[in-house]
Amino acid sequence: MITGGAGFVGSHLTDRLMMLEGHEVTVVDNFFTGRKRNIEQWVGHPNFELINHDVVEPLLIEVDQIYHLACPASPPHYMYNPIKTIKTSSLGTLNMLGLAKRTRARLLQASTSEVYGETTQHPQTEEYWGHVNPIGPRACYDEGKRVAETMCYAYAKQVKVISDGVEVRVARIFNTFGPRMHMNDGRVVSNFILQTLQAQPITVYGHGKQSRSFQYVSDLVDGLIKLMNSNVSSPVNLGNPDEHTIMEFAQIIRNKIGGNNIIKNVAAAEDDPQRRKPDISKAKKVLGWEPVVPLDEGLQLTIDYFRNELEHANKMKEVPKNPVE
Repeated sequence: MITGGAGFVGSHLTDRLMMLEGHEVTVVDNFFTGRKRNIEQWVGHPNFELINHDVVEPLLIEVDQIYHLACPASPPHYMYNPIKTIKTSSLGTLNMLGLAKRTRARLLQASTSEVYGETTQHPQTEEYWGHVNPIGPRACYDEGKRVAETMCYAYAKQVKVISDGVEVRVARIFNTFGPRMHMNDGRVVSNFILQTLQAQPITVYGHGKQSRSFQYVSDLVDGLIKLMNSNVSSPVNLGNPDEHTIMEFAQIIRNKIGGNNIIKNVAAAEDDPQRRKPDISKAKKVLGWEPVVPLDEGLQLTIDYFRNELEHANKMKEVPKNPVE
């Protein structure tokens, strides 16, 4: 089962699991940010089931693995309804842990590099405890994911005292990009690509010296599947350690598309982390995993996707609202 399986990462994970032999895949999504068209190619397949359901409510089905991805992940989406975001991370995770306990399923919690907050350690290892503002505008997401991790390990330890316990896996996911990102995603990859394609100024928040490390979505999916099927119960970073400043990244995308857009600095976002780079030594050692898709290749696939999305959106604008037959 994949919660949030109609979303950006979840739909790519759905595709991969459906193409592997022997899997029956159930996608659970409330379509708050997920889109049915991301997984419509599987609707009607005998090994696929789609359930329109919000994980903040209990779910009574039979499963053997739970990929718990449900939660808005882009700032505009999770800050739009912060209470909904934190309920999804807390109550949603509690319900999925309850389901895992009842069915003896293994649960993989999709956590985030945001649990590290504004880091004093660089690159970030799994041992770093983080430095998060608990009342800032991003706290609903950052702290929601932190408490979700806490709940996972509380279930794993406390339930083990009385029974076999709940098997948990925790992936701390770093910046990820690829096709099926929302056009209003609000993060730098989608923003920069769309602004460049539309000949708009490229907006860089703050001075642009902040750094990020971007992994292509297929690499992340590989890591999630390897982690789920491993014996590693402690958190594992999944990200690409190839680090770029935001300003460099804006220039990379502009050059790749061939635009002559101006790059415009605007006010910095509150609590925006200044540096983000994963230490993936653990993933290499215990999972045999590391990213393989070059940035240039991943960007081209993503640019092609957004170009098609823009063309589709423009065609829809040309269609009359009340066509006359």
